[in-house]
Amino acid sequence: MQILPEQDSQGRCFVAWVTEPEYTYLPTVRSVNEFKVSITMQSQPDHKIASAGGEQAILDAAEILFAQKGFAAVSMSAIAALASTSKPNIYHHFKNKNDLYLAVMKTAVRRSSALLEALQDAPGTFSQRLADFSAGQLDNILQHKRSTQLILRETLNEDSPHGQEITRLVMGEVISRLVAMVQQGQQQSEFRKGIDPTLAAFMILSANMFFFQASPAMQHIPEVDFSSDVKTFSRDVMDVLINGMLSKGDKDAAQN
Repeated sequence: MQILPEQDSQGRCFVAWVTEPEYTYLPTVRSVNEFKVSITMQSQPDHKIASAGGEQAILDAAEILFAQKGFAAVSMSAIAALASTSKPNIYHHFKNKNDLYLAVMKTAVRRSSALLEALQDAPGTFSQRLADFSAGQLDNILQHKRSTQLILRETLNEDSPHGQEITRLVMGEVISRLVAMVQQGQQQSEFRKGIDPTLAAFMILSANMFFFQASPAMQHIPEVDFSSDVKTFSRDVMDVLINGMLSKGDKDAAQN
């Protein structure tokens, strides 16, 4: 995967990440100190399968069936039928069903990893970059609910034979990149030295997963006015996480 800075016809910056067989563009949605980085992740919607027979079609079909039935209940023949291809063609791309299952998971997380890579060296504060990631990642998991449900099911199920492997191979890169970004903010004195970077990274990811799982219930709570407003939720959560709940005067008193 390669991250490419681009400009549109009006000279506005955006970022593109290159995947086969086509470019996926991340159009600008907000400025970060005069440089703009997208947080919009565009890819195959949940209900579509890519052109028949190719690797992406196999991944799309596998994701649909694994989400519906679970790993054990899905056969390679069923995946081949839904992808309009043959079992030998699947084995040409993937060693076995376990390899295909992990590839589905990695494809889902790669979108978040690509976003972090695009934001890593962008100008502006680390606070803004973390906020941009949080908003983009939440938008991503809501657009790809099947893969998000798969990841949650496997990582939260203690009896899952794939849970530890998925956590290590699939989630590890995103956590590591987030931790590194918090650490850079600490080194430049933007964030307090005493905070745990790993805990901060998990809090960002956990807030988004909470919204994904709890948003249907939120709609029935009168005090909740952000159940259908993703941008407001993400912005306000990051405001509390980064700036805290104490007023400035209270913060100063607590530190003295």
